[in-house]
Amino acid sequence: MIGLSGATKKDAVKNNSGVQPAGQCGTWVKEAEGGLFTSPNYPNKYPPERECIYIIEAPPRQCIDLFFDEKYSIEPSWECKFDHIEVRDGPFGFSPIIGRYCGQQSPLYIRSSGRYLWIKFVADGELEAMGFSASYNFTAGTTTRSFFILCDQSRPLTVIPRPRSHVCADL
Repeated sequence: MIGLSGATKKDAVKNNSGVQPAGQCGTWVKEAEGGLFTSPNYPNKYPPERECIYIIEAPPRQCIDLFFDEKYSIEPSWECKFDHIEVRDGPFGFSPIIGRYCGQQSPLYIRSSGRYLWIKFVADGELEAMGFSASYNFTAGTTTRSFFILCDQSRPLTVIPRPRSHVCADL
C-alpha cells in the first residue's frame, strides 16, 4: 500500500485503511482478497477540511465490487457540493464519474467496469458527521446485469442499468 494525500491539515489522521501517515488520509489499495477502508475517525465524526483519495486496484481482468456500510452519514447538501464521496470508474480524478454521494443514505452497491476505482472523500470546514466505512472485493470474468443506484437526498432516485453482460476491462 502506498499513502496518497490531498489532506489540508498537518496533524496525524488515523483511519482503518492500513495507512496512518502524519497529515494524510487515503491509500492506494492492492490487496488480493479485497478489504475495508473508512473516512478518518470513523465511526466518530470526521475532522473538518480533509480530502482523502482511495484508489482500489483489482488483479487483471477483474472488476471491483464496492459496498458502503449502512452506518453512513455525510453532511447533506444540494448536489453534494460540500462534504461528499466521489467515485470514478478508473484510477484517476478525471476517469468517468460514477456518482457523488452525501446525506444519510449510503450508496448501495457500485461495480467498476475495469480493474480500478478512484474514490475521493471531501470534508469542508463547516459541519462534520460520522462518515463512512466501505468494503470491496473482486469479481473475475463476465458480469451479469447490475445497476448503479445514485441517491441524492434532494433529487429523485436515478437507476442506471448496465448492459446485460460486459467483460471487466484489463485497463
